[in-house]
Amino acid sequence: MPKKPMTADPVPLSSSDATSDDTTAERSAPGDDAACRAARAGRPTPVRLLWLLGPALVAGIAYLDPGNVASNMSAGASYGYLLLWVVVAGNVMAWLVQYLSAKLGIVTGKSLPEILGARLTRPLARRLYWVQAELVAMATDLAEIIGGAVALNLLFNVPLLLGGVITGVVSMIVLSVQNRRGPRSFEGVIIALLVIITVGFTVGIFFAPPDAAGVLGGLVPRFSGSDSVLLAASILGATIMPHAIYAHSALARDRFPELRAPSDTRRLLWATKWDVTLALTIAGTVNVVLLLLAASALQGVQGTDTLEGAYRALYDSLGPVIATIFAVGLLASGLASTSVGAYAGAEIMHGLLNLRMSLLLRRSISLIPALFILGVGFDPTQALVLSQVVLSFGIPFALIPLVWLTAQRGLLGVFRNRWFTTVIGALCAVLLVTLNIVLLVLVFA
Repeated sequence: MPKKPMTADPVPLSSSDATSDDTTAERSAPGDDAACRAARAGRPTPVRLLWLLGPALVAGIAYLDPGNVASNMSAGASYGYLLLWVVVAGNVMAWLVQYLSAKLGIVTGKSLPEILGARLTRPLARRLYWVQAELVAMATDLAEIIGGAVALNLLFNVPLLLGGVITGVVSMIVLSVQNRRGPRSFEGVIIALLVIITVGFTVGIFFAPPDAAGVLGGLVPRFSGSDSVLLAASILGATIMPHAIYAHSALARDRFPELRAPSDTRRLLWATKWDVTLALTIAGTVNVVLLLLAASALQGVQGTDTLEGAYRALYDSLGPVIATIFAVGLLASGLASTSVGAYAGAEIMHGLLNLRMSLLLRRSISLIPALFILGVGFDPTQALVLSQVVLSFGIPFALIPLVWLTAQRGLLGVFRNRWFTTVIGALCAVLLVTLNIVLLVLVFA
C-alpha cells in the first residue's frame, strides 16, 4: 500500500528550498548520524554535504560499463566528432532519470520494484514484469563480466573463461562488503573503483588532444547515414540503463531509511541533486573523453569496433603505457558495474516477488550465462551488442513507470513532480523508447 501522502511543511521555506520541484525525505542509516544532523541543520555546508553523497555515484557506475566504452570508442573511431552531441544529450537525460529514481526511493521508503510489485496485483502480471526485468539485469551482467574478462586477457593474457570467473569472484568480495559493512562501505569501494575508471579512460586524451573545431562541430545535432543513426541509438541504449533506475531507488532507500519532516526532505533533496550532478558529470565527462580520444587517435583505424581492437589501436598509436592504463580502467569498469548490477538484480527479485536471495548466491547463479558464452567461444563483441539489444527492450518498463509514479500526489504528496518536470520526463521517455525501437529495427534489418 502506498504511504500516506506527506503534508506541506508549516514552517516557511527559504527561497532556496522552495525552488525544489522534486524533493526527498531525509533518512538516516545506522552510522550516518552526521548526515542527519547536517540535513536538519539546514542546507548542508560543503563538509556536511559529503556525508550525504554516495548513492548516485554508485548508480552512476552503470554509465561507465564496458558497453558504454565500446559504443563511445566505436563512434569516435568511425565518425570522428560527429556523434558527440548524442553522448552529451544522453547524459543530460540521464540526470533527470536518476534524480527521479533517487527521489522515489527517499520519499516513499521503497524502491521502484517494490512499488510496482505492490501495484501489480495480478500474480501473472507481476511475474511477467519480473521476467523482463530479470532478463535486463542478466544482460547487463553479461556485458560487464565479459568486459572484465577481456580486460584480464589484455593485461595478463588470462583465458576469457578464467577471466570471467575471476571477475565474478572479485565482485562477490565487493558484494560481501554490502552484506557485512552496510551501504556506506559499499559506496566507498565502488567510488574507489570509479576513480580508477576515470583515470584509466581519460589519461590518453592528454597525449592525443582533440581538435577544438571538431569538438564544437560535434555538438551540432546531425547524422551521416543509417549506420550513424544505429550507432547513436546504441550510445543512448548504453547510457540510460534500466537496472540503474531500479538500483538507484533502492540505494537511496537504504542510505536514508528513516522518514523525516518535509523541511528536512527538501534539504536532503538539495544534497541529492548535488550527488546526481557530481555522478553524471563524472560519467558524462569520461564518456565524452572516450569518444574524443577515439576521434583524435583512432579515427579510420580498422578493428576499433571491439574492445580488443581499441586496445591494440591505442597501443600502436599512443604506446603500451596508455593502452595498459586503459585496460586497467576497463577491468575496474567490469568489476564495479557487475557488482552494482548484481545488487540491482537482487532488489528486482525482492521487490517484485517478495523473495530475498543472498547477494552472493545470486551472484553465483547470474555468472552462469556469461561463463557459458565465454566457455563456448562466442565472440565477446557480438555478445556485448546482443546485451544492448536486450537492454533496449527493458527501458520502457523502467522509465515510463518512473515518470508516472513520481507525478502521483497519492504516492509522493507535496513532493510529486511539478508539471514541467513530468512533461520533460515524458518527452525523454518517448525519445529514448523511439530511439531504442530504431535500434532494434536496424539491428534486425
